[in-house]
Amino acid sequence: MSAELDRLFPDASEELQIAARGQHVERWKLKRTEYPEGRAGYLAWRKAQGVYHADVVRGFMEQAEYGANQIEAAEKMLRKQGIKRDTEVQALEDVICFVFLKWYFQPFAAKHSDEKIQRIVEKTALKMSADGRARVLKEFDLPTPLAAAFQD
Repeated sequence: MSAELDRLFPDASEELQIAARGQHVERWKLKRTEYPEGRAGYLAWRKAQGVYHADVVRGFMEQAEYGANQIEAAEKMLRKQGIKRDTEVQALEDVICFVFLKWYFQPFAAKHSDEKIQRIVEKTALKMSADGRARVLKEFDLPTPLAAAFQD
C-alpha cells in the first residue's frame, strides 16, 4: 500500500500515508467467516474492518500525539467516508484498487468464473476516480471486456 501510494500520489499528506499503512492493520482479528455469506455479509465485514482499522490507527496517532484534526482525517479515510467527494478518501480508494489489480487480481481470477470476475472488475472501476481508471487502462493489459469497465 505504501509503495503504491508513493507511486500514484507522491505528494500525499501525512494523514493519507498513515491511512494507507493502516488499511489492513490487524485485519485477521475480524474474520470473514464470522459474517454471513453473500454480498450483505461481505459488506458488513468490510464496514466493520474500516471501523476497526480507524480505531486502531486512532490509538497509534494519539500515542504519537497527533492533533484531533489529523486523527479525524485518517479515520475518515479508513472508514471510506466521502468516496467520490473527498480527494484524500478517493486517493486511498484508488490505491486500494491498484493494489488489488496489481497483486491480488490474478490469483483471485483463477478461482472464479468469468462472470464473477467481470462483476468484480466493474465494481472496482466504479469505486475509482476518473484519473485512476485512466491509469489502469495505461498500466494494465486487460482483456477488452474487462478494460471496458474502466473506460468513461
